[in-house]
Amino acid sequence: MSEEHSCCHKTKQRDEKEYKDLLNRLSRIEGQVRGIRGMVERDAYCTDILTQVAAVTAALNSFNKVLLANHIKTCVTQDILDGKEETVDELVTTLQKLMK
Repeated sequence: MSEEHSCCHKTKQRDEKEYKDLLNRLSRIEGQVRGIRGMVERDAYCTDILTQVAAVTAALNSFNKVLLANHIKTCVTQDILDGKEETVDELVTTLQKLMK
């Protein structure tokens, strides 16, 4: 099995563009969370904090969508082509967790 499609080993080689995109998204999310902490420390108004929390939630959901799409296009597709149908069950379980 190539390193690029080694999801069943719980690792994955990402191309540089995907890697940088995911890390940039996470860095922005980390910054937003630090901003929320600062708001709490400064006794910001509740609705202002809630608005920022909603923005972080949306950013995390967007991150999940990008990561999931990449996973389906690479790991899942390759595993299906390789006859590893259990990957579909894993995907269904993952989707169920994401939709809670």
